[in-house]
Amino acid sequence: MSSYPVSPAIAEGNGYTIVENTSLEGRNSFRVPARAHLLIDVKKPEALGEVLAYPLLNNAPVLVLGEGSNVLFTRDWPLVVLSMASQGIAVERDEIDACRVRVAAGENWNSFVHWSLTRGFAGLENLVLIPGSVGAAPIQNIGAYGVEVCEFIESVAAWDRHGGKPVELDVADCRFGYRDSVFKQEPDRYIVTSVVFRLPRARELKIGYAGIAEELDALGFNEPTHAQLAEAISRVRTRKLPNPALIGNAGSFFKNPLVSTAQGEELRQRHPDLPCWPTADGQLKLSAAWLIESCGFKGLRRGSTGVSEHHALVLVNLGGATGAEIWSLAEEIRDTVHARYEVMLEPEPRIL
Repeated sequence: MSSYPVSPAIAEGNGYTIVENTSLEGRNSFRVPARAHLLIDVKKPEALGEVLAYPLLNNAPVLVLGEGSNVLFTRDWPLVVLSMASQGIAVERDEIDACRVRVAAGENWNSFVHWSLTRGFAGLENLVLIPGSVGAAPIQNIGAYGVEVCEFIESVAAWDRHGGKPVELDVADCRFGYRDSVFKQEPDRYIVTSVVFRLPRARELKIGYAGIAEELDALGFNEPTHAQLAEAISRVRTRKLPNPALIGNAGSFFKNPLVSTAQGEELRQRHPDLPCWPTADGQLKLSAAWLIESCGFKGLRRGSTGVSEHHALVLVNLGGATGAEIWSLAEEIRDTVHARYEVMLEPEPRIL
């Protein structure tokens, strides 16, 4: 049964409901108070044409909200919030070495990861326990422990608001980048309705990130399976990242910054302990967590908000914090890191 506060529907059709002036506190993982002028829940993608034709939308910007694990509301949202609540996982093509699977946007991401592992598919194990919905995964191009979701996406189905019709975007059209995609670049254009994944049956395990090999050893997994790697990563994530159901947060709040090789090497000369990794395009990726922790923010408490004592990238709502308070702390962290290292941190969540 849903725990979301529900207002009386002002409109209801085949596959959708529309309510007005309703709370979003239960729909964002920071658990900050906010209200939406209009909230539309869509269970059937084919209803989008009818929904978006409503005069009350009047071509207004639409905020597409999944499970709210990658947004921070700093105030009430005066416009339209649309939630894709469609469900379903369908195998479209089963081959010897891989399987083509279409997953509805409203499916829970972590549940889908486990669905894939229990059926013997490989690849998504490094992305286990990432909060959010399947429809949000390509928007953010979610990634963890050396893996990005775009590696497994074959296409993304969406409603194109510019063309007023459903479209299927291939990988090139999605313009995937580091925590980026065309869906972020053109936020008012596409509404993701489903994602097609190509899941391999075999893939080399990626265990190179710090702490993963040690966790596998501690569990006694000498020749780990993909499911066992997922278990190890789940344990590492659980120790580092607070459960949003218990402590409001959106996971990693800042992206790891990308800098030129020259700037990165200069920083490394001054700070030999600064972790960094080369990227395919010749830049260096720096550890945002190290930069933040070195500035003394890890474990900081500021009223009802703060920074997790277990991971410097995680801003938390300790109970009763507003989105504006969390954003104020984020700005302080960003500005302090920039003043000390001349590196500008960018938030991962969408700030509203």
